[in-house]
Amino acid sequence: MKNRLQEKYSKEIKPTLQKELGVNVHQVPKVEKVVVNSGVGRAANDSKQLEAVLATLTTITGQKPVTTAARHSIAGFKLREESKIGAKVTLRGDRMYHLLYRLISVALPRIRDFRGVSVKAFDKQGNYSVGVTEQQIFPEISFEDASNSHGLQINIITSARSPEESKRLLELMGFPFRRIS
Repeated sequence: MKNRLQEKYSKEIKPTLQKELGVNVHQVPKVEKVVVNSGVGRAANDSKQLEAVLATLTTITGQKPVTTAARHSIAGFKLREESKIGAKVTLRGDRMYHLLYRLISVALPRIRDFRGVSVKAFDKQGNYSVGVTEQQIFPEISFEDASNSHGLQINIITSARSPEESKRLLELMGFPFRRIS
């Protein structure tokens, strides 16, 4: 079952980008994967924090997250090497398009005083990162479930060769970029 965003990509966005960039069909930029992660430093002392993050990521993405561990010991933060301090999920295919569609059309508009996502969050390869301060913007998370609020980092990895190509791809997908005035 194809998602609306997936259909829009194959029917509208891909031909438009191919014409604009002057490349063949296989060189047209596309979203390859989306990585959603959440780091919870408090999880080093309280395992319930990590369980809440795992449950939240599972609910939002529909896929079981993998826990991430600290690489170094930092005494000032009371953090030991190899202690579990976060979780991440890598999405590809249908689930990736479903998450992007929900992010663009439902979650981002629910942010209070939202004026658009930053244009400066591209790296040199054309990948894009969005930081979300609260997980409650996703409709799957009820107010009762979000007793301990935490943020999410959503990284969109594209096959674009430059930030400009990637920005154009995401604009055509419907990402609400902040207007620079």
